[in-house]
Amino acid sequence: QVQLVESGGGLVQAGGSLRLSCAASGRTFSSYTMGWFRQAPGKEREFVAAISWSGGSTNYLDSVKGRFTISRDNAKNTVYLQMNSPKPEDTGVYYCAARSGAVPIASQYAYDYWGQGTQVTVSS
Repeated sequence: QVQLVESGGGLVQAGGSLRLSCAASGRTFSSYTMGWFRQAPGKEREFVAAISWSGGSTNYLDSVKGRFTISRDNAKNTVYLQMNSPKPEDTGVYYCAARSGAVPIASQYAYDYWGQGTQVTVSS
């Protein structure tokens, strides 16, 4: 069992920066692939980024490539999402998720554990 708690959300101006954190509790965090997803009002939840257990492999939504960076610190049981130059269309509730597989895939159905989410609002 893994418990996930996101933090770091808030209001940010377009072109600014924001870093989300996801703290995990439970055993063997380092064996989980971690992902970030988001859900905008009236839209379905979508994949944003994922990172393998070792950090050696990452996967990104095309629209965030070059702006967002996912990373992890297994010693701290934490995964991060650095959001640089966010745009208003990046607004939404951001969720952290964990899966026991090794590949940082985009499908939300492959993830076993979810956090409660943190709101990110990007103003223009």
